[in-house]
Amino acid sequence: MNSSIRNVLIGTFTLRFSTGLTGAMLVYFIADFADHGGTEVSAVVVGLFTALFFVAELVLSPPFGLLSDRWGFHRVMQYGPIFGAVAVILTGLVPLLLSADLGVISAASLVTIALVVIGGTRLLEGASTAASVPSILGYLAQSTADDEGLRGKVSARFELATILGIGAGLGAAGVFWLLGPVAFFINGAFYIGSLLIYRYGVTAPDKPAGPHHQPSYGWQRYVGLLRRSHVWLLAPTWIAVNAALGLYSSQGLYALVRTPNPLFNECVAPSRWFSCQLLAGGFDSLQVTGGLIVAGAVFVLGLIWWGNRFKSYRRTTIILFGIAGGAVLVASALLVNHAVDVERIVGVARGLPIALALPGVAFGLFVLAGATPAALGLLSDMSEAFPDDRGAIMGLYSVFLALGQITGALIGGEMSQKFAFDGILLATLVLLAIALAPLAHLRRYEHHFSSPAAS
Repeated sequence: MNSSIRNVLIGTFTLRFSTGLTGAMLVYFIADFADHGGTEVSAVVVGLFTALFFVAELVLSPPFGLLSDRWGFHRVMQYGPIFGAVAVILTGLVPLLLSADLGVISAASLVTIALVVIGGTRLLEGASTAASVPSILGYLAQSTADDEGLRGKVSARFELATILGIGAGLGAAGVFWLLGPVAFFINGAFYIGSLLIYRYGVTAPDKPAGPHHQPSYGWQRYVGLLRRSHVWLLAPTWIAVNAALGLYSSQGLYALVRTPNPLFNECVAPSRWFSCQLLAGGFDSLQVTGGLIVAGAVFVLGLIWWGNRFKSYRRTTIILFGIAGGAVLVASALLVNHAVDVERIVGVARGLPIALALPGVAFGLFVLAGATPAALGLLSDMSEAFPDDRGAIMGLYSVFLALGQITGALIGGEMSQKFAFDGILLATLVLLAIALAPLAHLRRYEHHFSSPAAS
């Protein structure tokens, strides 16, 4: 692995760290919105903000993928950190807007304007990812075209850098938020650091030679490319898996830190079957940070382990294991969430249900970790049939991710509002079942675009 590939992966980590840090701090900011001159914000609005991020990623990934094929992967990957830096600086200015005395504009109107500005920053953050991911993945696919072993390692490490970066950002947000909104400006410096890594740490041409300068290279070529590839066989499963993961990127976090709703914490005399929930709000940022550190460590171990099994298992086999692991995770988390109910109904010692469930949570998360790098490996294999269009093909990673995350965020907002953390867990189970349905069809065609492996 040469230094440019390593630096691209390092830049991916720092960029995704900034993305995760922004997302989590924004949740804390919204949870404390009234303290900064705003009003209480519902879970549905939080889901909308998350959806805006992924709408931008969904809409802009294809054109940025096309641009990276025409202008060069190296040039386009530098746009992402710039968009992200502008977004966090604008977010950090929102408290000043809320406290401004503009005379003719009412306080309620200022709150509305502030929420609109936050929505705009989510669009910029989505544009940051849309510019970065297709160009980075196109570069990595091109750099590993002649080395299948290296491709497996790079695919796993890209997912590792992505998930570890986002996880580190989510975890660090609790500490950074102790500084308040000024932490958004600090995050802007991290984005600039990613830009410097891409600009000076990666050696690659800024404009490729070949068919990219032909007049026909554009949307017509892109549509024809999609019609000829097998990429849509992967779409249903990957979208559903990403929707399941998307339930937790904002809604799961918000459900933990929001002000507890009395309807969901009546554990002494519960009025409904789902009312007594230990995970239904009330956790502070440091507690969430500690939990995310542990969960992130388990997930990283899972990524490393499954990344070294690509030669032993077919990609679809690893995805199948990941879905099963997600089901174990949900079942165990439900037991944690209703530990008080179990103690009361079964008559077991206090804390025993949680002690029994936590290993299941860890095991399920460990197995689930293999699903995303396996899917990325499949997409990289598909791009080999279209070497001049890698950016366009790899840009579909962001399209599938965005479709899944938008679905998960919107479903999670409604389910969390009605059923608190139970709603998120049950929605996860349904989405995993949907992801499982088309997997057999994908498996039948897997040999068309990847080398057979032992199952």
